[in-house]
Amino acid sequence: MSISVLMYHQIGNFSKIRSHRSTYCRWKRFRSQMWFLKFFGYKVISIDSLLNIIKKNSFFKKKTVVLTFDDGYANFYKYAYPILKKYNFPCIVYVLSNLIGSRAIWFKKEGRDDPPLLTKEQILILKNKGVDFGSHGRNHVKLAQVPLEIASEEIKKSKIELEEMLGFKIDHFCYPYGSLNKDVKDIVKQTGYKSGVSCYRGAVYPGVDPFEIPRKAISFGDNLIGFFWKLEFKNRLKKG
Repeated sequence: MSISVLMYHQIGNFSKIRSHRSTYCRWKRFRSQMWFLKFFGYKVISIDSLLNIIKKNSFFKKKTVVLTFDDGYANFYKYAYPILKKYNFPCIVYVLSNLIGSRAIWFKKEGRDDPPLLTKEQILILKNKGVDFGSHGRNHVKLAQVPLEIASEEIKKSKIELEEMLGFKIDHFCYPYGSLNKDVKDIVKQTGYKSGVSCYRGAVYPGVDPFEIPRKAISFGDNLIGFFWKLEFKNRLKKG
């Protein structure tokens, strides 16, 4: 039985999104999607629970989902967390150590307004309420497309900075833009992370590499039919 790791970015009050749709989700649709998971009996588990399942090679027979949120947008605090709290769903948010309390500066390069990112205070409040956090690097760069020494600094220094700043262990990594290769993956492993989530599309099956975990991107246009379709049928691994 496969497991769906869902990838979200921003959750908020958006309209007329025509580009980069996978980085936006209307909060009312997100609310409906979480209701759907609860109503139809999906089991939502943490990233650590997923790793235990991968390690034991003993997948649940019941429908199982992991919720991940990239970049650490401030709108997670206002829109996503109250809904997750209502259903008592675990999740993990991947944050950028050099941009906490700043803005999504890479949006400017893409011609978009740069939304604010979570502050240290917000992260600590969410952590105390049970939200997990992982590293997304330092500055949101394509790790497989920069010199290896820069990639290494992004991966290693982000772990150190986050742990010193936040006061808890950072065990999980998310590759910005899904950009990875063998060297990047090896650095993530050697740094002491327990997992790496990718942008490879598809479901998690027994034997998956815990440092190349595939995910299913939930985007702006996904209604409940599209959401169900991704959960149940978009399972074949695609790396392209």
